[in-house]
Amino acid sequence: MKKIGVFVCHCGINISSTVNIEEVKKALKSYPGVKFITDYKYMCSEPGQTLLKRKIKELNLDGVVIAACSPKLHEQTFRHASELVGLNPFMCEIANIREQCSWVHDNKKEATEKAKLIIKSIIEKTVLDEGLKPIEVSVTKKALVIGGGIAGIQSALNIANSGYEVILVEKNPSIGGRMAQLSETFPTLDCSQCILTPKMVEVAQHPKIKLMTYSEVLEVGGFVGNFEVKIKKKPKYVDYDKCTGCGLCVEKCPALVPDEFNMFLSKRKAIYTQFPQAVPNKPVLDSENCIYFKKGKCRICEKVCTVDAIDYSQKDEIVEEKVGAIVVATGYQLYSLGNLKEFGGGKIKDVIDGLTFERMLSANGPTGGEVRRP
Repeated sequence: MKKIGVFVCHCGINISSTVNIEEVKKALKSYPGVKFITDYKYMCSEPGQTLLKRKIKELNLDGVVIAACSPKLHEQTFRHASELVGLNPFMCEIANIREQCSWVHDNKKEATEKAKLIIKSIIEKTVLDEGLKPIEVSVTKKALVIGGGIAGIQSALNIANSGYEVILVEKNPSIGGRMAQLSETFPTLDCSQCILTPKMVEVAQHPKIKLMTYSEVLEVGGFVGNFEVKIKKKPKYVDYDKCTGCGLCVEKCPALVPDEFNMFLSKRKAIYTQFPQAVPNKPVLDSENCIYFKKGKCRICEKVCTVDAIDYSQKDEIVEEKVGAIVVATGYQLYSLGNLKEFGGGKIKDVIDGLTFERMLSANGPTGGEVRRP
């Protein structure tokens, strides 16, 4: 049987005002595995840690339980103190009798009984604990950034400029995110595109950044430092190696559909570039609204393309990558107007959200900056 030492902290009066410390000590003194039990007003203090270290050495303890505050606060403190006198740090456990006991009770009898149960459970855990040793593993020195808005763009640039490779994945045809939809930015009232566009171009041209637009992360496996990621590249039906971005296919496309980028205030073509400053500035074909994919005829974009860049045969492609770190910068979705019924949201057309208003105010928006009632 392991020899366990139990140290009950008063935490000033945070614990002792609600938990009867003496009763806890008396109840656990003869508990199986407990070699020693004591209390101290502030176990995290220098005298408290000295007491812990002295008893570990004197009694040759195999494990210790500190009944105190949250492990998030002082677990490393007590494990470090234990390690200094030769005890494996993972044989030191914290019984949280403050946040999970004294702070949530005003009945001293009930709190005391609960404290006993918490400490007993941690003693049993400590009996089953095994000493662990830190290991070192090689790390994949490449990062994945999920989301190509301003947060993802800046994250990718920061990492790449530090000398590491980055994969930037964006589900839309272009990076830019919500910021690309804004008219002006606080506090300088600069055009959002004036701030954003140079960063977008820098991402596309950076030798350390692999940009994957119109793509989504399907699966993440592995562990910290060595993640295995599956990414789905959705078909654009345009060969970007051939496409020059001339826009002729967009001009000639007969299909008109609501434009998501302009918050449905205008229409776009079935083959389209998301916005004028898009990166990459080449079109994608929306198969759900394309006449050819719906009815089997049209193919006007293919006919007018002078470099044969239209490729209707493209399929989903799964790409597997190994990365050491992942930054999740997936942005936000707007709160549904349908939830604001008291203001007429979802019923009255003139009740709009902030982003729709931004598109109206934007000089490159559907109204050219003129505020109009929907």
